[in-house]
Order: sequence, then C-alpha cells, then structure tokens
Amino acid sequence: MDKRYIELKELEIYQKAREISKIAWEIYKGLNYEEKKIFGDRFICSNDSIGANIAESYGRFHYLERIKFCYNARGSLKESINWTELMIERIIKDQDLLTKLHNLLLEEEIKIKNYISSIYKTKEK
Repeated sequence: MDKRYIELKELEIYQKAREISKIAWEIYKGLNYEEKKIFGDRFICSNDSIGANIAESYGRFHYLERIKFCYNARGSLKESINWTELMIERIIKDQDLLTKLHNLLLEEEIKIKNYISSIYKTKEK
C-alpha cells in the first residue's frame, strides 16, 4: 500500500476554507466604514479563522491537538454563519454573494465534521 503525504493545500476542507475567505473578502471590501466597524471586522476575522485553524490542526501531530483546532475551525465557521445570516437579514449589499458564501459555509460545516471523524478513526487503527 502506497502511503503518500498529502499537502495542506490538497485538503478539500482547506481549499474550501480559502474559497470562503476569498468570497468574504469581496463582501468586506464592499462595505462602508460604519458597516466594517459594526460587524465587518468580526465577519472577516471569523471567515479567515476557519482556514487558519484547519492549517494549525494540520501542523499538529497528536490527534487530540488536531481535533482541538478543528473544533476551533468549526466554532469560527458557526460565527461566520451567524454574521452572514445577519448581513442577509439586514439586506447588506450583494445578496447573491452573501447567499453563495452562506451555502459554502454550510457545505464546509459538514466537511469539518467528517474530517474530525476521520481523525478519530485514524487513531483507532
């Protein structure tokens, strides 16, 4: 059996997290100063934190540390969903982009859950 080291950039959940950050940045850039200060700064930080925590998890060797950072990523994702839904409710600019981001966040939520499960399963082997 050929075991190949998978690079971080090859992980689907990391790729999706980077896509989420890219879309979030486009939304953030379109906000005015007041919107950025009221909720935009926290919106962009929570979105960027998803990928950052996945990367941190990937760099850890003990499975419990890896899982801890995946839980952090999941927490940031939940925060991102909250901010995105608030922006949709408040009819912030570019509803189509916000809806696209919201759908990606929901997809990523499932992928993070599955990734955490896979880390647990590799420990059991």
